[in-house]
Amino acid sequence: MPKTDIGPPDYRTMIPDVIKRNYGKWKYHEIPEPGVLKHVSETGEAVYTVRVGSPRLVSVDFIRDICDIADKYCDGRLRFTSRYNVEFMTPDAGKVESIKEAARKLGLPVGGTGNCISNIVHTQGWVHCNCAATDASGLVKAIMDQLYDQYTHMKLPAKLRIAVACCINMCGAAHCSDIAIVGVHTRPPKIDHTRLPATCELPTTMSCCPTGAIRKHPDPNIKSLVVNDDRCMYCGNCFTVCPAMPISDAEGDGIAIYAGGKVSNARRPPMFSRLVVPFIPNNPPRWPEVVDVVKKIVDVYAANARPSERVGEWIERAGWETFFRLTEIPFTEHHIDDFTYAVETFRSTTQFKW
Repeated sequence: MPKTDIGPPDYRTMIPDVIKRNYGKWKYHEIPEPGVLKHVSETGEAVYTVRVGSPRLVSVDFIRDICDIADKYCDGRLRFTSRYNVEFMTPDAGKVESIKEAARKLGLPVGGTGNCISNIVHTQGWVHCNCAATDASGLVKAIMDQLYDQYTHMKLPAKLRIAVACCINMCGAAHCSDIAIVGVHTRPPKIDHTRLPATCELPTTMSCCPTGAIRKHPDPNIKSLVVNDDRCMYCGNCFTVCPAMPISDAEGDGIAIYAGGKVSNARRPPMFSRLVVPFIPNNPPRWPEVVDVVKKIVDVYAANARPSERVGEWIERAGWETFFRLTEIPFTEHHIDDFTYAVETFRSTTQFKW
């Protein structure tokens, strides 16, 4: 392929030689131990992959440290998975222990394979996102500190995927995760009528609202907008388009927790996660209330699910009423989908499954 500055580079120039030789010829793979994958080719060659966790938001020093491991043991090559795990690949089985030891010296856990919790997918949170309702990095750190053993050991009934999205725009793909932590706003945007005419286009801002809650100011002498609070679903789309409509609120922002989603179509079709905790106030830096709920769900799932059964599959089999009873999460009126303007998705029953 010709070289170009448009788009990503050709991946075939970056993969290890052993993978190039056996591309499309893999016969089987196995997991000899947590954090180690072994892929065997029809030719008899094998590739050993050591998977380690990463904090996702990383420094240049971190990149240099893991590149040093790759230079020493993996011919200078490594890869990041879609969940931000770092994978070191080598055809030499004798280098596996050295790679694991080098990763641990950097404070990186070895694991994330098989029936365990993999690295948590998360968004930017307060570090970067302009409309985040909660943090992401700090929240993930607090959760994984409690679930560390579930990453380094394969003790769960099946794989378990957790995602964090710092607002309901869900950049973190939390819709189809076994457990999803989502930042939520609970108050409408606060309009700065002095800045709005100079910084925002009124038609564009009005059209960005999915529920039609934004309208022109009723006073014709004021070039601004107003928000119908009853229609607002606190999504923050307006702030993305118009900086003069900030939606973040220290007291009104918090976290909702969802459960039961998955992307895999094994055994059952892909599943959307459903609301289990409507709101928990932000409590940085450790978010103990959120951590306790997530850990409780994981522990109850581990104790009650059948082998190879994902969280959503276990809930569908046992019933949502059993899920709420075992996890001791209260079922409230907030679990009922009664948003007045959600005509197409209106669901006003408590009968999840009976």
